[in-house]
Amino acid sequence: MKKAKQSISKPFDLLSEELVFIILDLVAASDLKSFSLACKWFYQVESKHRRFLKPLRAEYLPRILTRYRNTADLDLTLCPRVTDYALSVVGCLSGPTLRSVDLSRSFSFSAAGLLRLAVKCVSLVEIDLSNATEMRDAAAAVVAEAKSLERLKLERCKKLTDMGIGCIAVGCRKLKSVSLKWCVGVGDLGVGLLAVKCKDIRTLDLSYLPITGKCLHDVLKLQHLEQLLLQGCFGVDDDTLKSLTHACTNSLKNLDASSCQNLTQRGFTSLLSGTGSLDRLDLAHSSSVISLDFASSLNKVSALLQSIRLDGCSVTCDGLKAIGTLCISLREVSLSKCVTVTDEGLSSLVMKLKGLRKLDITCCRKLSGASITQVANSCPLLVSLKMESCSLVSREAFWLIGHKCRLLEELDFTDNEIDDEGLKSISTCRSLSSLKLGICLNITDRGLSYIGMGCSNLRELDLYRSVGITDIGISSIAQGCCHLETINISYCKDITDKSLVSLSKCSLLQTFESRGCPHITCQGLAAIAVRCKRLTKLDLKKCPYINDSGLLTLAHFSQGLKQISVSETGVTDVGLVSLANIGCLQNIAAVNTRGLSPSGVGAALVGCGGLRKVKLHASLRSLLLPSLINHMEARGCAFLWKDNNNNNSNTLQAELDPKYWKLQLEEDIVL
Repeated sequence: MKKAKQSISKPFDLLSEELVFIILDLVAASDLKSFSLACKWFYQVESKHRRFLKPLRAEYLPRILTRYRNTADLDLTLCPRVTDYALSVVGCLSGPTLRSVDLSRSFSFSAAGLLRLAVKCVSLVEIDLSNATEMRDAAAAVVAEAKSLERLKLERCKKLTDMGIGCIAVGCRKLKSVSLKWCVGVGDLGVGLLAVKCKDIRTLDLSYLPITGKCLHDVLKLQHLEQLLLQGCFGVDDDTLKSLTHACTNSLKNLDASSCQNLTQRGFTSLLSGTGSLDRLDLAHSSSVISLDFASSLNKVSALLQSIRLDGCSVTCDGLKAIGTLCISLREVSLSKCVTVTDEGLSSLVMKLKGLRKLDITCCRKLSGASITQVANSCPLLVSLKMESCSLVSREAFWLIGHKCRLLEELDFTDNEIDDEGLKSISTCRSLSSLKLGICLNITDRGLSYIGMGCSNLRELDLYRSVGITDIGISSIAQGCCHLETINISYCKDITDKSLVSLSKCSLLQTFESRGCPHITCQGLAAIAVRCKRLTKLDLKKCPYINDSGLLTLAHFSQGLKQISVSETGVTDVGLVSLANIGCLQNIAAVNTRGLSPSGVGAALVGCGGLRKVKLHASLRSLLLPSLINHMEARGCAFLWKDNNNNNSNTLQAELDPKYWKLQLEEDIVL
């Protein structure tokens, strides 16, 4: 009898470690801590099971890595200051198991620390050293000691030269993915060495490098190359590419030649020759006109091409028609900010693209309801449609979109004439997860009620400056869209605390933006803080009734908060200092908040140990101690000093009158 009682008192003893591992694979990351605290055995098993770590402070690494001995992936992006000692600890405690480390937002380490990491971590296959702006060739030579390295990111390492890249090319022969974006000290020699020595490269990002077509001869001979990014390579021109015809690899699937201003149709033809397997092509912001002749250069890749991006290009009707005729396998088309696109051109493009899944026509201001009708009739499989600022499109066209394209998951109707009837039609899209309705002045609570009833899978809703919305509409959304993660109700002037209380039922809410909502108070904010435990981003700018009481509640309940704006609110030193209780907090904006003093701001800065970015009024710069600013910058915090005075009558009018604000926006875009 006693034995039976003992066995019942410890039911978890019946579970094997392997079985608990299977259970842990299904547990959400946010719940792992609670799981490990259930009992001592679960604590031990969870320590053995966890492979991924993202610590908040580098100084915690010895304790964390001592517990989690099987760490394979280490993300240090929340640790701005990572010293050589910290990297030495990583190497000693996780050397045998560590496979990837992300240092893209960290600094304070040198070649010595990287050497310990490279030598100790023999299984290391991936390292991200992006944004290491002080990294030089000596450190690159140390990276070359990681012989098993397969994926390497060196974006914005602007002091690296061909010599450092050459060392990596010689030492890391197993590389499959390399990103050198914005490494402006690297030229043809370094890239050429990389291509010659590392034969297994599949992905290569050379964006904004001062290279010419010389190194591309070697690059395009790589037998396994699948993705080549040449964005902003101004040195690549027609003349240097003319002899590429016999050099191109047939394995290339993704080519990004956007913003290559010195490439014309002739150069693109050379670049595309031999790339018969290409399925993604990016020519955004090209200087060439996308005409009938240009489209003919796509002949060799048209059979398999599934995605083409022509953002910002000058396109002709004949060019679009030819693309639609040649590339019938297209699944994604982006024409964002192509101001020359007309109804005739878009209609002729989509007419034969029955399998089109994604279409972006943002700021194509010449389009009307005629072409949108053709899109709806021709492309029933659309899952994403972005058409911000297509203000000539009639209200009826929006109804047709919802009626014909029932598979839509993402819609951007920002700054359009859609009304409640259009939203009623859109509500039949049951898979809709993202809906942007900013600056839509014709929608009301009635339209939102349809969305709430029909789109239960909605994750993101943007109602920025849609001033016809009140608490009733938000209540409909909160009641029907329980999976909501992001909502923007900025400048919806009739919103009150009732909306926040309603939204507090959305327990998955992560981003809440309520800038310029003058009736919101701390009572509504408290409801969000208490019930929305996953909240990470909060914008309360220009909410005058938000004060210390609201921030004290946040400090107690919103422990996952990473970003907050309390500019132009009623917050004082007490509220700001209380935010130091939130260990995850990275960004604070507190501009024109009159209740703040230099001493209070200083105390808050010191207390918030994980800050990465702080936005303050310029007048505080001379009032804060220089030693404090230097200390914060040494910890990895960047300051943004704003000197904005909101006394301008035009600015005030724009804040109050949405139609005036919209007119000003259109004038700015034209200019």
